Amino acid sequence: MAKRFFLIVLDSFGIGELPDAGLWHDEGSDTLGAIRSRPEFDCPALEAMGLFNIEGVGGGVPAPTGSYARMAERSMGKDTTIGHWEIAGLVSPDPLPTYPDGFPERIIREFEKRTGRNVICNKPYSGTEVIKDYGREHIETGALIVYTSADSVFQIAAHEDVVPVEELYRYCRIAREILVPPDHVGRVIARPFCGEYPFTRTANRHDFSLEPPADTMLNLLQKAGYDTISVGKIYDIFAGSGVSESHRTVSNAHGMQVTAELAGRDFSGLCFVNLVDFDMKYGHRNDVSGYAAAATEFDRFLSSFVGTLRRDDVLLITADHGCDPSTPSTDHSREYTPMLICGAGVRSGVDLGTRESFADIAATVLEYFGVAQGSLSGKSFWKAVKR
Repeated sequence: MAKRFFLIVLDSFGIGELPDAGLWHDEGSDTLGAIRSRPEFDCPALEAMGLFNIEGVGGGVPAPTGSYARMAERSMGKDTTIGHWEIAGLVSPDPLPTYPDGFPERIIREFEKRTGRNVICNKPYSGTEVIKDYGREHIETGALIVYTSADSVFQIAAHEDVVPVEELYRYCRIAREILVPPDHVGRVIARPFCGEYPFTRTANRHDFSLEPPADTMLNLLQKAGYDTISVGKIYDIFAGSGVSESHRTVSNAHGMQVTAELAGRDFSGLCFVNLVDFDMKYGHRNDVSGYAAAATEFDRFLSSFVGTLRRDDVLLITADHGCDPSTPSTDHSREYTPMLICGAGVRSGVDLGTRESFADIAATVLEYFGVAQGSLSGKSFWKAVKR
């Protein structure tokens, strides 16, 4: 029977500050802690798997159905790109560049020259607020709204009636070509919006990521002949490297639907899923109730999805960073992440403590498939949880 591994990343689902959180001014951040007391939070499936048994979380059940760990990030950052790269086995010792004062004039001038459009804004901004404050000027002048955040991102917002989506994507590719070291931002992001003031962002967001600097577990699995299927923005995060099949999604609900459909299909390899609404719709918007409700929505999916797993399937749930919706900041937070693993071939109730790196997940996935880890970071915990 084919071996299948489902790796689901709950984007930004942190479980408490890392010891070095102060370097990022994230002291006290705890994404799970912020939502678990909300009336919208009802997650019996996650609780049963061992979410609250994880070190530092508190309130666990006597006999978890899965095994569990607290994951520490070794990479120097707290963004989506290096978080996922580390999950896939690449530790980033140096942070990707950020621009708290906006992008240098030389970058903006080159971008304007190559796109034929002026730039407005060019400063850190909330994605929903920037279109309120600059949307009308953009419509009147045709200038592109360029902005950033505390993360390593170059974001371009444009109204779909002014700049067609494919044209916006072309501008993003131009920016990606311009942003080379030392200005190699993690992601160039298309942020189309529509409608009348105060405007609405559409589902046509698209990320143009920096290509990983070396092979990840995706490349190693693909070279070994296994399927590597991405759901959500996984393809974008890895710039397509090592991905054999990609499924774009427009919401958590859509991502869960696609994942359920893939579980009913025959394949042999890794299904790598990102559910971005936690981060994009709730964490960055400081919507504690919405974040809690999204966790409940995932829990409902999880309770049914586990029952569809085949004998040799493994399910692992984790996150890439935090984004505490209860703090004044709207940026990512430097936090531990959860790791829950289950399946017919996985032991229940194994407490793996605190792991030194997200990369332990890559090492575990590769050992499960019998693929040599090579130079990738991480220490596998497969033997500790295998029945």
